[in-house]
Amino acid sequence: MYRTLSKSYLKEDVHRVSDIFSLIHNIESLWFMMERIEMEGRITAEDLVEVTLEKDEDFLKVKETLTRIGVSSRKEKKLYQSCHILHKRGKYYIVHFKELFGLDGLPSNLSENDLGRRNAVISLLEEWGLLTVVRPEDCEEPMASIGQIKIISHKDKGDWELVPKYHIGRKR
Repeated sequence: MYRTLSKSYLKEDVHRVSDIFSLIHNIESLWFMMERIEMEGRITAEDLVEVTLEKDEDFLKVKETLTRIGVSSRKEKKLYQSCHILHKRGKYYIVHFKELFGLDGLPSNLSENDLGRRNAVISLLEEWGLLTVVRPEDCEEPMASIGQIKIISHKDKGDWELVPKYHIGRKR
């Protein structure tokens, strides 16, 4: 009935436990995505990360700073802007450009990786004193590493082509 404890049995058990934890993580990731985006393109203001600004003039500072944060091209000096600041009904939100597509009712393949980058950008902006997150729990997980984000200094911005993937206020 009981098996003898040996190194080989212990190794098998460790591998099984590791596989189970990996499977649980994958299920949690899928569940998170299903909760986050019930249907493609159905994102509402409640899904967004609301922030406050110290003063109204900070809006332009945050907007300009976000143009210099994103994902860079490997071949050329191009930076694709990841996040935008959205002002809606007296409230401010930091949003990934794919969330903006969803708000417009367009198809969007917003991934956990995209949300992680958005959360990392929000964390940086808060660390730099540019904004405060209203509900910090909205952007704690997932969190991308800083290595997934390129930040261009203000003095170097002229050397780069800054490319927004979404244009707020522009009709299609």
